[in-house]
Amino acid sequence: MWERLGLIAAFAALFGLAEVRAQAPVSPTVAVDLALIDDIVTGSRILADFGVLDGFGHVSARHPTNPNHFLMARSLAPALVTADDIMEFDLDGNAVDARGRSVFLERFIHSEIYKARPDVMAVVHTHSPGVVPFTISQVPLRAVYHNAAFLAAGAPVWDIRKDFGETDMLVRNAAIGKTLAQTLGDRPVVLMRGHGDVTVGPAVKVAVFRAYYTDVNARLQAQAVALGGEPNYLTPAEGVKADATNLVVLDRVWNLWKMRVAPSLAK
Repeated sequence: MWERLGLIAAFAALFGLAEVRAQAPVSPTVAVDLALIDDIVTGSRILADFGVLDGFGHVSARHPTNPNHFLMARSLAPALVTADDIMEFDLDGNAVDARGRSVFLERFIHSEIYKARPDVMAVVHTHSPGVVPFTISQVPLRAVYHNAAFLAAGAPVWDIRKDFGETDMLVRNAAIGKTLAQTLGDRPVVLMRGHGDVTVGPAVKVAVFRAYYTDVNARLQAQAVALGGEPNYLTPAEGVKADATNLVVLDRVWNLWKMRVAPSLAK
């Protein structure tokens, strides 16, 4: 039996689980608008439904009354996240009330971005299949159409090897997360070499929107490049104008997406 438990612990450590214990149902984080928790849960399910997230990746939101804290799920596949799974963390990545729940190893992606960017209210980390090729090639990811207009501001590529050598590619501590946040700068998206991407926004809905359309844009850009010739990308000015319009009508697509995942949310 002890040998089996050791194997389980080793497996958990390999895949970024900070603790391995039985998960008991708990009440949602107190003193937080349930609508915000619902957005985190819904956003996780939406991105999983579209294949932008699979068994990995996470969605978080800055705490609405305490800007030095943030909310994200316990370590769990995004498609399985419920309100009971949402936990509160400080900006050093410490769980406020863990209650034996396992936490994501890469929570430092979120904590360090919230530290560096007071304007950011939500963060999404994905392993987007469409985006990964742009993290390892010399072709920069650029906005090819209006729904991904936010990419016209540029999407820098962060390379963990530059400062930390050959690692397991995971953002497993604050020092690594800090360099990722620095590379993000004031942009809405940062790519992670051989890993995925991170999108941020002033609300969960915006960060989720950007995560989805970053993946869609990457696939479309790859198709355009394959056709030959230089694609006619959006200019930065077009990007600013189109992005502003998209944010005004964002609830239209959010409500559609929420309807898609409604059956899973009801379980």
